[in-house]
Amino acid sequence: MRLCRFISILAAGLILNSCGTLRPNYGPANMGGPEQEERRETINSETTGDFYIGRRYHVNRTWWWGYLRKPGEPWSKAKLTVFNQSLMRAPDNLPQDGPSDARYAYDHNYEYRIWGSYTGETVYEPNSNQFLPEFRLKNYELLKTNPGWLFHPNDHYDPHRLTLHP
Repeated sequence: MRLCRFISILAAGLILNSCGTLRPNYGPANMGGPEQEERRETINSETTGDFYIGRRYHVNRTWWWGYLRKPGEPWSKAKLTVFNQSLMRAPDNLPQDGPSDARYAYDHNYEYRIWGSYTGETVYEPNSNQFLPEFRLKNYELLKTNPGWLFHPNDHYDPHRLTLHP
């Protein structure tokens, strides 16, 4: 009887513990940036239009481009996206072994204004084992080269694994 009660309590504890909503701790915050209120005000004052705000997010050996959101929306609504470059090449579509300021993913964490549209297709990204939305890029404009954290002030970037997500 005692063993059965102990197992029941242990099972209930494990189940309830798995329901937590805490973000995983990948490491200390290392992206810098504004205070949350300042970020919120910046997003709320963005010009709206027929474009997206994009943040380049590179993890080694992956082929997604980064996160896209509509102007005025928080980053928590952004989608990790793969670019279809049939109309225009992505800004960082360069050799992987070029100079540090002119190679693939040199623009990690840069913020862009992005024109184009989602194709409705889903693309498999094998190195991260994810199915991601495809976006047909038409044009882009660099907005910021050092915008700081993406989703939370305590964001931790690791170039070897996906650590930034809404």
